[in-house]
Amino acid sequence: MRRAVTALGMTLLVGCGPSGVDQARSAGGAGADGVMASLPSNAPDHFGFGADASEARVALWDISVRPDGEGLPLGSGTVAEGRIVFLTHCVTCHGATGVEGPNDRLVGTEEWDQWPASSTVGNYWPYATTMYDYIRRAMPQLTPGILTSDQTYAVIAYVLNLNGIVPDDAVMNATTLPAVVMPARDRFVVDNRRGGAEVR
Repeated sequence: MRRAVTALGMTLLVGCGPSGVDQARSAGGAGADGVMASLPSNAPDHFGFGADASEARVALWDISVRPDGEGLPLGSGTVAEGRIVFLTHCVTCHGATGVEGPNDRLVGTEEWDQWPASSTVGNYWPYATTMYDYIRRAMPQLTPGILTSDQTYAVIAYVLNLNGIVPDDAVMNATTLPAVVMPARDRFVVDNRRGGAEVR
């Protein structure tokens, strides 16, 4: 909601879009809700903040990767290459073998019934493609976005290998990554609950 509000002798334009200014002017010094406001005669019709979202700009943020692999980019990486990436960018937070920490454990295959004691890649994540989406957005923690597509595929291959999910000679890419069957995939179901008095 856009409105002009005067408090303590100062004018505050809430939602300073063009319609907010025009609305206050047309109301004769009052905002849409009748609150008295004063606008300088030289106030601009609009403030010109921001810019139209270009296709290139939208593409920078449109990076979601779906469980079936839709959205994965070109590129590839091996387990051996991933070890180098891991020891360069990940070891400080996750430890030399993905279990030491101090941050989240990445490696662990212990089975669980109702809930896992620790949520590792090997015993909790239902889709390997989620790793690509998450790493590209958020890792390394202090410098997210610095890994290339090849490096991201490679470090995923390495972490999957540490968990015993893919072999030593595995190569991850837009075709092979979605084909990885994660150990915990069958532990998740579609949330088909209905609201209201009846909840399944």
